[in-house]
Amino acid sequence: MNITWALLMMALGSVGVQHEQHEADVATVLQSAMNPPIVAQQSSNPNSASPTKAAAGGNTSATPSPSATAAPGAANPSSGVLPDPQPDAPKVKGIYVTAYSAGGARMETLINLLEQTELNSMVIDIKDDAGYITYKTDNVELQTLGKPQPFIGDINKLMERLKKHNVYPIARIVVFKDTVLAKKNPQLSFVNGDGSVWKNKGGDSFVNPYNEDVWKYNVDIAKEAVKLGFKEIQFDYVRFPEGFEKRADALKYTKTNKSRVEIISDFVKYAKAELNPLGVRVSVDIFGYAASVPAAEGIGQDFVKISKNVDIISPMVYPSHYSTGWFNVEDPDKNPYATIKGSMVDTHKKLEPLGSYKPIIRPWIQDFTASWLGSGHYVKYGKKQIEDQVRALKEENIDEFLLWNANNRYTSGVDYEQ
Repeated sequence: MNITWALLMMALGSVGVQHEQHEADVATVLQSAMNPPIVAQQSSNPNSASPTKAAAGGNTSATPSPSATAAPGAANPSSGVLPDPQPDAPKVKGIYVTAYSAGGARMETLINLLEQTELNSMVIDIKDDAGYITYKTDNVELQTLGKPQPFIGDINKLMERLKKHNVYPIARIVVFKDTVLAKKNPQLSFVNGDGSVWKNKGGDSFVNPYNEDVWKYNVDIAKEAVKLGFKEIQFDYVRFPEGFEKRADALKYTKTNKSRVEIISDFVKYAKAELNPLGVRVSVDIFGYAASVPAAEGIGQDFVKISKNVDIISPMVYPSHYSTGWFNVEDPDKNPYATIKGSMVDTHKKLEPLGSYKPIIRPWIQDFTASWLGSGHYVKYGKKQIEDQVRALKEENIDEFLLWNANNRYTSGVDYEQ
């Protein structure tokens, strides 16, 4: 891979465009990539169609975390390789489903899609990108901290419907990107010098990964999802805000002497230790090219350290999110087979040293058209492009995958058994 592009993509790693963001955000990032600035040497989940996911920084004068003296991770240490809590789980081939779709008329179409194909699973928003819990909960603590919304009108009815149709249910929980929790509880977030809660250019706020009250809140949501019948918890936005290293010392927030990478890894370890005994798997979404570059210390993500502490790792390997030169491909979006194959080679290589700790690799792949890349740099995605991705996965001994389309409009007639 061209070293200039490698450095550029490392830089983009701190921009933080992830697969849940809007196409306009992606267009901005990729436009920047086409006209790259001079990049100093640096090291280093897409998706309405989107991409990229040092020593700890921060203002140490902030008020200590309410639970800083009793880190959850210390209460339930993870020692050794934990047994698979879902040994009879199917080889998951799933789709992303918003809470609106899960609670609305589109669900009929999506269930029919699974009935008519080899697809067997749904990843459903239980805590969404804004931070809303997406159904009515009777849990007083969750009501107090968060802001439940009845996007899914009857969660129990939904779970019964999934069971009836043999759908393997996965609960998606967006963790540290949480505008709702940040606004209601500024002490759990990052605060500007004027006392306001920090937000990024898109108007989104994050909560503080150093604060174990935030850990417990998200794991408590996961535990309720387990009671509802979900078989797996998928955590997304398991990281600090984009470009955090540039503002770490200016913002006020609680912190310890641990690095950001350590804190993120500790959260994942804690979540797995809390949830595996309940009979559910834990998975984490991470940027696909994280397998091809060093750790993104600015946002606290280390591909290997996170992978060691999950049952499943889901790299977001959308071809549209790789720039010119990746895997020796001029326009990765136009060559999904080569892009996916190259990303899986790197993923295996990155995780092989984990040995028995190596998790199941279940990538997110692309079922959307990346028109924001501009004429000549993208193709309309359909049956062939999706089958090319599945074939590349299979050739690299990857037999599980998830399809992303932010609007939940998936291509028909695809053969998922390439």
